[in-house]
Amino acid sequence: MKLNLIFVLLICSTSAFAQANSWDTSPNNFNNSPNNFNNSSNNFNNSPNNWQNSPNNYNSTNGVYDNSGNRIGYQTQSPTGVTNIYDNSGNRIGYQPSSK
Repeated sequence: MKLNLIFVLLICSTSAFAQANSWDTSPNNFNNSPNNFNNSSNNFNNSPNNWQNSPNNYNSTNGVYDNSGNRIGYQTQSPTGVTNIYDNSGNRIGYQPSSK
C-alpha cells in the first residue's frame, strides 16, 4: 500500500512539474528577471522619475489602473519585448514575457 501511494505521488508530482512554466515565461530566464537592467527601475526608462512614468503626468499613456479607476502603477516594455509592470513607487510588481 505504501509503495502504491509513493508511486501515485511520484506520478502526480512529475505531471505537475511538466505543466510548469516554459523557459520563455520563467522568472529565472534573464530576459524576464528584475536583475536584468532592462527590467530594473534603476533604468531611467523604467523609473518613476521619468516624466512619462510619473503619476503626476495626466497625459501618460502607460498607466495601470485598478477596477475603481485609481492609478496603481505603470508599464514599460524592455528592448527584449518583456512588458514590466511597476507600482507608482517604481517597485516591479509583475511582467508579461515577450511574445517573440
